[in-house]
Amino acid sequence: MIRMTQRARSVALNTIRHAALAGVLLTGAMTAMAQTDTPVGVWQTIDDHTGQPKALVQITQDGDGTLSGKVIKGLNPADSPDRRCTECTDSRKNQLILGMTIINDLKKDGDKWDGGHILDPENGKVYKCNMHLEDGGQKLVVRGYIGVSLLGRSQTWIRQQ
Repeated sequence: MIRMTQRARSVALNTIRHAALAGVLLTGAMTAMAQTDTPVGVWQTIDDHTGQPKALVQITQDGDGTLSGKVIKGLNPADSPDRRCTECTDSRKNQLILGMTIINDLKKDGDKWDGGHILDPENGKVYKCNMHLEDGGQKLVVRGYIGVSLLGRSQTWIRQQ
């Protein structure tokens, strides 16, 4: 049996605590890093007309690896939480915008996600969509277009912590 002095036991326990804390911090840092190389997370959208924050959209990865995005919060105090997509022409017609899936079917393609669609609840139109990350994963450039990507517009969304 190894005998340890009180001081040696204290040093050993502190070493174990520090190692455990370092492991927890490293795991947290790796998780944060992994989250910044994918659009999965919560994003603040910006209103094209006012330049003000508009909504929070949560992007998730589905079981088949595709991304989808849902409006989880409106940020404009003038917008009612009971606001509906009156301009939508598909199954989302007159549905609440809050909780609505507006992005679907995006697949990873190199350093971007492509092949999906995005709904603009303001006009009810569905556009083809692609997106890519910038600024170390803190910004998401979302492009909606008709036909080819050159004929469209982009928005930059900001990652929320």
